Amino acid sequence: MDPVLAISFFVFGLAFGSFLNVCIHRLPRRILLRDRQHDLLQQGEKLRTEAPAEAIRELQIGALDNQIRVLDAEIARASIVAPASACPSCKTPIHWYDNVPVVSWLVLRGRCRHCKSPISPRYLAVEVLTGLLFVACYARFGVTLSAAKYCALCFLLLGLIFTDAEHHLLPDGLTLSGLAIGLLFSLFVPVNDLLTLLLPGMVRLPLETSWRLLSLADALAGAVVGASFIYGAGVLYLRARGVEGMGFGDVKLMAMVGSFLGLRLTVFTMFGASLAGSLVGIVTVLSVWMKRTRRRMARNRETPAVARKRAWQSAKTMYRFYELPFGVFLGAMAMLALFFGNALLRWYWGLYL
Repeated sequence: MDPVLAISFFVFGLAFGSFLNVCIHRLPRRILLRDRQHDLLQQGEKLRTEAPAEAIRELQIGALDNQIRVLDAEIARASIVAPASACPSCKTPIHWYDNVPVVSWLVLRGRCRHCKSPISPRYLAVEVLTGLLFVACYARFGVTLSAAKYCALCFLLLGLIFTDAEHHLLPDGLTLSGLAIGLLFSLFVPVNDLLTLLLPGMVRLPLETSWRLLSLADALAGAVVGASFIYGAGVLYLRARGVEGMGFGDVKLMAMVGSFLGLRLTVFTMFGASLAGSLVGIVTVLSVWMKRTRRRMARNRETPAVARKRAWQSAKTMYRFYELPFGVFLGAMAMLALFFGNALLRWYWGLYL
C-alpha cells in the first residue's frame, strides 16, 4: 500500500464516520417521532367522528394539533442535514473545533465542554472503524471504483449495525438508499456471481452491454433471494412461536446486501449470520440459566435441582421475548463475506473436490 493513499483513505473514513454518528443518533429518533405523529393523526381522525360533544371535540383536537406542531419541529431538528450537531444533554451547539473526528473526543476526554456530560465511546468507535474499513477496502481493491463501491457498503453496514444494536431499528434511509446504490454500482462494477458463471453466453449483445446486464441481474437476484429468505424465515418464526422474530428492516437490509454482493455471497451471509445468531442465542440462554441458578441458591436457599428447574423456566421466558438484534449479525457477516467470503467458499468446496 502507498502510505499517503492509505492515510488519505483513513482520513476520508474518519470524516464519513463522523457523519455516520449523526445518522445513528438522528435517524432512529426521526422514525420514533414520525410514528408518534402518525398515532396522533389517527387519534385526531377518530375524535372527529366519535367525540360525543362539539366543545369537547374541539378542545381535544386543538390539543392534538399543538402536539403535532411540536413534533413537526422536533422531526425537522432530527434531520441528518441540519441543524448542526449539539450536545445531547445540554443541547449546546458543538463548535467545529470540538467536532474533529477522534481528536476532539480524546482532547475532551469523552465529555461535553459545557455541561461535562459523558459522550458515548460509540462516537469514537464508529469513526475509527469507518476509517479502518476504508483502508481495508483500499488494500483489497486499490484506487478503483470497486474500492468506492465497497467503502459505501461498509459505511452503510456499520451504520446499520450500530443503529440496530443501540435502538433495534434499521432505518430505510440507510437500507433503501443502499439498495439503490448497490444496483447502480452493479452497472459499473461487475458482480461476477452465479448467473454470470451459469449463463456466460445468454445475451448476444456487445460485450460492454452483456456484462452490465448480467451484473445487474446478479445484483437483483441477490437482493430478491436475500429479502425473500429473511421474510420467509420471519413468517415461519411468527407462526411457530407466536411472536415476531424479524421485521421488515432485516428484509430490506438483506436486499441491500444482495444488491452489492450478488447471489452467492448473499447466501453465505444469510447462513453465516443464522449460525452466529443461533450460537449467541444459545450462549445467552445458558448464561442466564447458570446465573439465575446461582442467584436462587444463594438468595432463596433452594437445592441445586430446584434452583436449576426454576431458573430454566426463567431463561426460557427470556429467550421467548428477548429481541436479538439480528441486523448486527447480518451486517457483520456481510462484511466478512465482502473481504473473505470467496476465499472461504473456495476452501469449503475444496474439501469435497
